[in-house]
Amino acid sequence: EICACLVGSEMCIRDRVRKNREHVSRFLHKCVQKFQPPGGTFGSLGHIRTLFGMSPRLKACFQSKSRFKLTLLIQMEELDMEKKEQLYEGKAKKVFATDDANLVIVDYKDDATAFNGEKKGTITGKGVINNVMSNHMFQLLEQQGVPTHFVEQLSERETLVKKVSIVPLEVIIRNISAGSFAKRFGVEEGIVFDEPTIEFSYKNDELGDPLMNAYHAIALKAATREEIETIKAMAFKVNEVMKQYFDTLNVILVDFKLEFGKTADGKIVLADEISPDTCRLWDKTTKEKLDKDRFRRDMGGVEEAYQEIMKRVMGK
Repeated sequence: EICACLVGSEMCIRDRVRKNREHVSRFLHKCVQKFQPPGGTFGSLGHIRTLFGMSPRLKACFQSKSRFKLTLLIQMEELDMEKKEQLYEGKAKKVFATDDANLVIVDYKDDATAFNGEKKGTITGKGVINNVMSNHMFQLLEQQGVPTHFVEQLSERETLVKKVSIVPLEVIIRNISAGSFAKRFGVEEGIVFDEPTIEFSYKNDELGDPLMNAYHAIALKAATREEIETIKAMAFKVNEVMKQYFDTLNVILVDFKLEFGKTADGKIVLADEISPDTCRLWDKTTKEKLDKDRFRRDMGGVEEAYQEIMKRVMGK
């Protein structure tokens, strides 16, 4: 009764359950607990209208007769995920527990670091930009078949994500020579590669995130051979999708860093973030840097560069 009343089976299966069955199940369970009327049954859509008729947005949903829209709106307005204790704080984000063991809340900060934390500062508004842009990119990638940890954006700085165990490999895809690649091999920046390169670094700040190959990763049990192959395939797919996407924004995707995680059932998903913090992005016409290199190299115009990328990505 509750499924028929609130969700609508076909739309739920297509648009919500496919992404996160446990999240929907938890939501429906809360609906039953919180809003079940005396007598033990939910009744009809009219009963929910009585409960929530005070909300203008919910009223609009009823007028549109969209049960799926109503489901999501009730979830957002009446069943907000409770933020509990802080689990972790990194250089750019904080992670909080929720009332669901498989979901956490990520809170993006304005703090900026470079060179493994040796340089520190603040980029005003960075947390908002990185959160919103990451979520936009995750949803774009999901549409192209790349699984991610994204569940739902809660605010400008906070996002609900699947709790994952991070694979201790930083994955770097490069399309053009820049940064440490250019320095390491003694070449100039801006050389366009015939095909993208991939690098792994061991995710360990104390060691300076040293480069490693697949054999090292397997020896250190950072990942299995099968997991590495999955991660490589997903990383190249991300590159393919993002190169095409940024090209439409008159932006060159020079290189970027990815992190992957394993969900409770062992599935590999894309995690962390996709932002000017983790990508090198150059204006296609002027080759102006629109990313964290402006902070690393004291080039100035850092906030303006982040804002420009946000404007192009979000169209405003």
